[in-house]
Amino acid sequence: MDCKSVNIILSSDRVLAGEKPNQAGERAREIFESYSMTVRAVEVIPEGAGPVEAALQKALEMGSDVVVIIGGTGLGRTNYTPEVTQKYVAARLHGLETQVLLRGLESSPKAGLSRGVIGMTEHGGGSLLINTASSTGAVEDALGVVCPLLPDIFRSCR
Repeated sequence: MDCKSVNIILSSDRVLAGEKPNQAGERAREIFESYSMTVRAVEVIPEGAGPVEAALQKALEMGSDVVVIIGGTGLGRTNYTPEVTQKYVAARLHGLETQVLLRGLESSPKAGLSRGVIGMTEHGGGSLLINTASSTGAVEDALGVVCPLLPDIFRSCR
């Protein structure tokens, strides 16, 4: 598989303040490492468009093959992860978004409240961007759908 490196970004004021452990970010790390991928960073940032954009730009400048942004996909006043991500997506993968939604709905009706975006930064290449809600279940659902398809995603992009 050509895809090797991952940056994990967790957008959560509560985790940043130490009120909640970073279980979702660590679960994402475990999943990617089980696919023999190198996790370059697991970064916790404040909620909001500015911090998400800065962290996403940094991850892309590092040349990461995959950038997963956990949190900020709901309806709250600081939930701008999908809007920021969409600015960087050239080829949106609506089918994968639908598969993630269907997987999530098997566990919780709340899965329909997530507005996560999945897509490539370039047609025929670039980085894969994945948004997921901030629960460990949401991370497992999203990465459980996407990770097995990484070889196919990156084979078609090289």
